[in-house]
Amino acid sequence: QVQLVESGGGLVQAGGSLRLSCAASGRTLSSYVMGWFRQAPGKEREFVGRIRWSGGSTYYADSVKGRFTISREYAKNTMYLQMNSLKPEDTAVYYCAATLRSDRPYDYWGQGTQVTVSS
Repeated sequence: QVQLVESGGGLVQAGGSLRLSCAASGRTLSSYVMGWFRQAPGKEREFVGRIRWSGGSTYYADSVKGRFTISREYAKNTMYLQMNSLKPEDTAVYYCAATLRSDRPYDYWGQGTQVTVSS
């Protein structure tokens, strides 16, 4: 089992920045792909990006490419989502998740953290 806890959400003005954290526990993450997703009110959950824990390769959705950056810190077993140039349409609950294969459903999910971007 992998337990995931997000933090760092909040209210920010358009153009501002936030950094979300996803703290993991329960298992070593070396075999996992960690992802960020978001869900806005009335919309389906949307993939934001992912990072391969071993090696650190990343992949982003077009909607956030160039504005968001995913990183991880081995010593803290924590993944980050640095969000810059935020837009009102980035408003959503952000979730982190883990899977052993990026082409498979994500097995473990955090509880989510709210990000609200005001115009």
